[in-house]
Amino acid sequence: MDVGYITRRMANDVNPKSAAKIAIQEEAGKSWTYKELHLISNSYANKLLDMGVRKGDSVGILLYNCLEYIGLYFAIAKIGAIAVRLNFRLSSDEFEYALNDSKTKVLCFHSNLAHQLEEIRNQVPVERYICLPNKDEKIPGWSEGWELLETGAAGEIEGISINMKDPVMLMYTSGTTGRPKGAIWTHETTFWFSSMQALRWKFTGEEVGMTTGPLYHVAALEDIALPIMLMGGTLLITKSKGFKIERILSVIESEKVTDCFLFPFMIYEMLNSTEIDQYKLENLNVIYTGGDPIMPWGLQQLKKKFPHVRLVQVYGLTEGTPIAASLDHEDVFEKSHTVGKPSPLTEIKIIDDSGKPLPVGTVGEITIKSPAVSAGYWGKPRETKATFVDGWCKTGDLGKFDEEGFLIIAGRKKDMIRSGGENIYAAEIEDVLFRHEAIKEVSIIGIPDPKFIEAVCAVIVKKEGKQLTEEEVIEYCKKHLASYKKPKKVIFVDELPRTPSGKVQKFILRNEFRGVNNG
Repeated sequence: MDVGYITRRMANDVNPKSAAKIAIQEEAGKSWTYKELHLISNSYANKLLDMGVRKGDSVGILLYNCLEYIGLYFAIAKIGAIAVRLNFRLSSDEFEYALNDSKTKVLCFHSNLAHQLEEIRNQVPVERYICLPNKDEKIPGWSEGWELLETGAAGEIEGISINMKDPVMLMYTSGTTGRPKGAIWTHETTFWFSSMQALRWKFTGEEVGMTTGPLYHVAALEDIALPIMLMGGTLLITKSKGFKIERILSVIESEKVTDCFLFPFMIYEMLNSTEIDQYKLENLNVIYTGGDPIMPWGLQQLKKKFPHVRLVQVYGLTEGTPIAASLDHEDVFEKSHTVGKPSPLTEIKIIDDSGKPLPVGTVGEITIKSPAVSAGYWGKPRETKATFVDGWCKTGDLGKFDEEGFLIIAGRKKDMIRSGGENIYAAEIEDVLFRHEAIKEVSIIGIPDPKFIEAVCAVIVKKEGKQLTEEEVIEYCKKHLASYKKPKKVIFVDELPRTPSGKVQKFILRNEFRGVNNG
């Protein structure tokens, strides 16, 4: 069995209503039925085979949210290849690293990103580029488009034996050592994670789920979306750019959305919108959220504005089960300081530095064990061995259980910043800034941000005699990193606080500069 079963099950159902049911729909109205999704993904799959893609090859997806993204994902799964879902917000340098690391053979990308790929075209192992332009657009040097993929035969894929433990997807997560790591998802991982959610939230196939994040994120596809499709429900895909909460609310209302995932900053924008009273959201049953806890005022306002809507807060990570624990709506007020209890088929253990389990109420590292834990990091045996121990994933997060079995997050063992739903690792930004000729020392910290929860702050010691401005630092980061990773604030100091052994004391910097972003 392979992940393509999700399309086959509905398309080949003896009940013709199943095949004719809307599987995926864009917010603008374009949609595919389960039958169409199955046949189109077959066409893409057979064309990729015609182009020489074989089982185990990596196929990159560098697209904005669209129906075709889902079609490509299933096509790659059906031939036993590996979908490398790339963040379109990355810089050319970051694309180069990911494409080389994953050994991507074919890259399907949106024409808007052609200029970034042009810079690295000769430095990566990609053998075939498929440029997918906007309607009627022609990009010199990048001529192939959707019409090429659509010429594939729509028949069933034959002659390929796929094992459930075969990789189906690589998701690059920011690294604490300065380089991202490709978390390996297998067909088995994906099925189990979808099934765990369907079991947890009792999906029936009647749901209309909406994803608001970019499809390169597990929070947009593996969270909520795939399990709803597994059960035969409908997935609504929102646009990748130009986010406006009023547009999202309008779509929820007009398309009768029942389940949606909103990041905390989206919920705050919704509650602060002057137009919120225009929306009744009568069909909306559940809002799922994660990354950061919802503040008490947000909980109260949600209850007041939409008393019929349940809020479910989730906790997890890409490589260690993206929804490893969840806080039910029934507990959200009394237990808002927690992330809830473990998901079905999921164990969570708190350990000390030696790996020994700790008792209830004691803070230690959170470790997770479930069928949805990643198979490891692509091409990185040392990092895999350090993170995945005897079936357990060491998260790098600190936490404890209370007496009632609720998990409380106490902090981050890893030096990570959470901003607008994205994980940003300080080491990755520091690695870039250390290369700047005017920078002697740098320390990256997270500071409170009224919109995105946290923002990146760079604390810098300049080299003697060198001149450097905040604007120059930010622009330098934008050239080498995804824009969302650039510092929002740059502070110049004479020296960094250090321990006797020379380690930077970031807690001192956080305490000193936590208020610099208030304005």
